[in-house]
Amino acid sequence: MAQQRIGIIMHGVTGRMGMNQHLIRSVLAIRDQGGMLLKDGDRLVPDVIIVGRNEKKIAELAAKHGVERYTTDLDAALANPDDTIFFDAASTQMRPGLLRKAIDAGKHVYSEKPVSEGLDEAIAIAKHAKAKGVKNGIVHDKLDLPGLVKLKRLRDSGFFGKILSVRGEFGYWVFEGDWMAAQRPSWNYRKQDGGGMVSDMLCHWRYVLDNVVAPVKAVSCNAVTHIPERWDENGDPYNATADDAAYATFELEGDIIAHINSSWCTRVRRDDLVTFHIDGTHGSAVAGLHTCYSQARVNTPKPVWNPDQKQTMNFFEDWVEVPDNTVFDNGFKVQWEQFLRHVVEDGPWSYTLEEGAKGVQLAELGYESSEKRCWLDVPALDI
Repeated sequence: MAQQRIGIIMHGVTGRMGMNQHLIRSVLAIRDQGGMLLKDGDRLVPDVIIVGRNEKKIAELAAKHGVERYTTDLDAALANPDDTIFFDAASTQMRPGLLRKAIDAGKHVYSEKPVSEGLDEAIAIAKHAKAKGVKNGIVHDKLDLPGLVKLKRLRDSGFFGKILSVRGEFGYWVFEGDWMAAQRPSWNYRKQDGGGMVSDMLCHWRYVLDNVVAPVKAVSCNAVTHIPERWDENGDPYNATADDAAYATFELEGDIIAHINSSWCTRVRRDDLVTFHIDGTHGSAVAGLHTCYSQARVNTPKPVWNPDQKQTMNFFEDWVEVPDNTVFDNGFKVQWEQFLRHVVEDGPWSYTLEEGAKGVQLAELGYESSEKRCWLDVPALDI
């Protein structure tokens, strides 16, 4: 058994998501476990170079986690033929240009979503990657959450019968920043800086619905800004110009109706920060990040409406937890391993930049629907 090195340029990993989920819990976790086992028995070991604008910050990050290489010179990093993958988790506004530069340097590319702010850019970069023949991918982390893996397992087994509807609830209260510091960065609430719930989350709901339930065919969305003023990291007030909530209804293939509420202005009284509830003719299920509960046709209670009496039935008791039946790894790490296997062994991979463009398309249609207050069809993309 031999070790194979694979050089990965990681850009924009000083932020919360890029640092925690991608750098530390995925790529460095693969390194620290001795690499990833390949078909031929060798182990593929990532060798990371961290790229960022703040040299002090990236130097401290590299030293803390045993990364020997870091630089503020992206062009120099891209010029190194020994590093074959470029990953980006920086701002959406910069992403198309960075991906194009990496593709032109002959790198395989993998990025956070959304791939761009607009559909035309997303299509252009997907076509460019295809024309250049580089392997490419977009993050699709929620598909590897244990709860959604179980939900898809139920769908694939035929548990639901004919699926009728889907209800999703996502979000929590993000403090305004005046008397309690906000849990999310202030740019998230400024449209001019790339913020917005629709642009942030509808790209997720596209791949979740497409892969776990059925393909999205139409959308009706209402994007709103509930809280018009917030306070930034320095305690200064600013105008919140981006939408902080989105209420979207989708028509899916097979006459399935899905509705997902996404909000940074809601207080949680549910099983998790995100839940998906599927109802079908033969059964129903509710999944969070890790758990999934099901109720089969034969276990369905028979309530009767009577507003004159206090409810005596405990509806939670009639649900059964779906077992793990496997050991779940970190979802971001799972998809990193899939992408690395795709690059090195040409392993199966569906989540290309074309899939990323589909997410941008749904967000763009969501905003258009909200502005026009109408339903819009979701056409197939020509990429």
